[in-house]
Amino acid sequence: MRRLAVIVSALLLALAAEPARAGVAPGVAALLKAAVALACEDDPAAPEAMAAALPAGAFLDETPMAMGGAAFGWRRRFALDGGRLRLTRLAPFGTLRRIEAEYASETAGALRPEVIVIAGPDCRVRAARRLIYDADGRAEAIEILDSGLVPTGAREPLNPPVPAGADPGGITVALVDSGVNYLLPEIAARLARDAEGRALGFDYWDLDGRPFDANPARSPFFPERHGTRVASVILGEAPGVRLIAYRYPRPEPARMADLVADAAAKGARVVNLAMGSNKAEHWQGFAAAVKAHADVLFVVSAGNDGRDIDRHPVYPAAFDFPNMLVVSSADGFGAPAPGSNWGKRSVDLLVPGEKVPVIAFSGAPGHASGASFAAPRITALAARLLAVNPDWRAKELKAAIIARARMIDGVGFIASRYGFLDPTRPEAGP
Repeated sequence: MRRLAVIVSALLLALAAEPARAGVAPGVAALLKAAVALACEDDPAAPEAMAAALPAGAFLDETPMAMGGAAFGWRRRFALDGGRLRLTRLAPFGTLRRIEAEYASETAGALRPEVIVIAGPDCRVRAARRLIYDADGRAEAIEILDSGLVPTGAREPLNPPVPAGADPGGITVALVDSGVNYLLPEIAARLARDAEGRALGFDYWDLDGRPFDANPARSPFFPERHGTRVASVILGEAPGVRLIAYRYPRPEPARMADLVADAAAKGARVVNLAMGSNKAEHWQGFAAAVKAHADVLFVVSAGNDGRDIDRHPVYPAAFDFPNMLVVSSADGFGAPAPGSNWGKRSVDLLVPGEKVPVIAFSGAPGHASGASFAAPRITALAARLLAVNPDWRAKELKAAIIARARMIDGVGFIASRYGFLDPTRPEAGP
């Protein structure tokens, strides 16, 4: 440990002496590289010893990482002068696989994620990213760095303006998800807009008019991009849809009531929601709004926990409303797909949701699986039915969809209320 501490100290001094450059500050770059070196030892030092090797470091806590009773790594947090370091080491069966070092600065009394470095089993940096913030302190882009933590010139936007455009006309469908990538022409062309060409959607997470596809809950540096893929299913299977995109209100679930009211006021006939949680209290606002807007059909995914949600509920799927359809993913035989939820009372329909063609956040074609991609297929079917039956409301629309389902022998009888429905079959309708 003493030899390593000497090496780390020398590295810190050398890098701190580098001239300032665009991108990561030299001191932060030095800190992250030193942290990787500390975690990369065959027998890493105790956390207190690691803290002593870091500049003004103090050990905060350690979280063991285990699965099935077998440890495969740890995550340690250190307090620094002006920030925090989170260091993760993944070494299943004693073999090093990955190291992550993440730095957050103390800004305006709060911690703000700044840079992450990921090293492989050879301890070399494989990926690095930095968050770029605007004048209001909101993350506006992810900057891609090279192995030396120097900007490559590539960036991923996080909150860009919505391009102006013309309203496409058609059946109005609302999508509640992580937002959409409205920079893609195939998405932008289908957004519902007002008379001035402004998109009607809203970001109920950040409370602005930019519902851009980004869910940073797991990692602000590698946000989940979910909504674009879901939207592409609806738009691909229902060409006559005008889409109102919403980014869901993760910081304050009670805002869901305002979201639903806004969608209804803007003419949404169908609302697609492919998310959920185990806590019913998070969804009380949504539940009240569903009941208040009885003419709107809500299509909700059942989730992908591999469980019976009659016995172990997931919300809002476990609610029972006459204007809601709960959809889970089925395999080719009409049974719940591996990992998808089921329930004779809670799940209405089993729908093919495995390897569904989608457009990714990047615009590249691909495939996706799960209840999240079964639900938008029913939303698309609902939109097609409304196109030829414009006077239908939720009651008639739901009845017409259910009438197209059929029970499948075997597990299908106990897995859903109405059975299996493949929206692509001719008998499914327009």
